[in-house]
Amino acid sequence: MPRNMSFALTTDQMHDRTKTVTRRFGWWFLKPGDVVNACVKCMGLKPGEKVQRICQIRIISTRREPLNAITAEDCAREGLPEYAPSDFVNMLSAHRGCAPEEPVNRIEYEFLD
Repeated sequence: MPRNMSFALTTDQMHDRTKTVTRRFGWWFLKPGDVVNACVKCMGLKPGEKVQRICQIRIISTRREPLNAITAEDCAREGLPEYAPSDFVNMLSAHRGCAPEEPVNRIEYEFLD
C-alpha cells in the first residue's frame, strides 16, 4: 500500500497539477518507480478527521542537494512560478526553521490519476 505524503502548503498546486517537484527534509528511502498518495494533510489530524487524498504520484527521480540550490525553473516546477529562488528558500527556511544550506531531497514525480 502506498505511503501518504502531505502537500499542505501546496494543495492548490497539486489539484491544478502545476507541481511536479517537491523538496523534503527526509523521504530518503524513495526510489524511482515508487507510488505515493499525495494528501492534503497526513499528520496532526483532529479526532474524526480523515486523510484527504488528492491523487497518486509515481516517483521519477530523487537527489540530495542544498535547499538554496533551487533554480527559477524548479520554483515553477514546485508550482510557484512567481517565486524567485531566494523567495522559495526564505519561505521554506522560515517554515521549517532551517538554514538555507540545509540538505533536502529533491523529488520529481508524475501524476497517475
